[in-house]
Amino acid sequence: MKPMKADGRRRAILEKLAAATGPVSASRLAEQLGVTRQIVVGDVALLRAAGAKIDATPRGYRLQEAAGGYTALVACCHSTADAMRRELYAVVDQGGVVADVWVENALYGEIRANLNVASRYDADAFLKQAEASPASLLSSMTGGVHLHTIRCPDEAAFRRIEDALQAAGVLYEKEGG
Repeated sequence: MKPMKADGRRRAILEKLAAATGPVSASRLAEQLGVTRQIVVGDVALLRAAGAKIDATPRGYRLQEAAGGYTALVACCHSTADAMRRELYAVVDQGGVVADVWVENALYGEIRANLNVASRYDADAFLKQAEASPASLLSSMTGGVHLHTIRCPDEAAFRRIEDALQAAGVLYEKEGG
């Protein structure tokens, strides 16, 4: 297969993501387009810089869903993989999406990373990647304290998520509060 020119390839990436029923991995896009995975990663970066709303999930890229529903922040604290699993499951089991994770760092200020964990499958994939990665979790810089942006259908769903996080023992609560 003859590789496409850059503009055509980027249009094709957007078309494939728009037509997909779920996330599409960079490797799969690369295979379909006859290029390397790294070229796809670079193309996606350029598409994002040009304003394309593309999310990276543990299973691949997808176009961001239209705004809607309810979005809120939640503070969590944990230091084990088992607690992280309980945290992610608590959110997705109540119909939420863990959109990102962020911490406050003394040197860099706010550090944020997209997660887009929407199911137990996504959670397990993220946990597997975290276990295999030499990189540290962002929460390791803050003694386990971190924030998540949670997307869910409505405020009632968010309250259920908060209750589930508290029951899982990972909801951060101020001392004396």
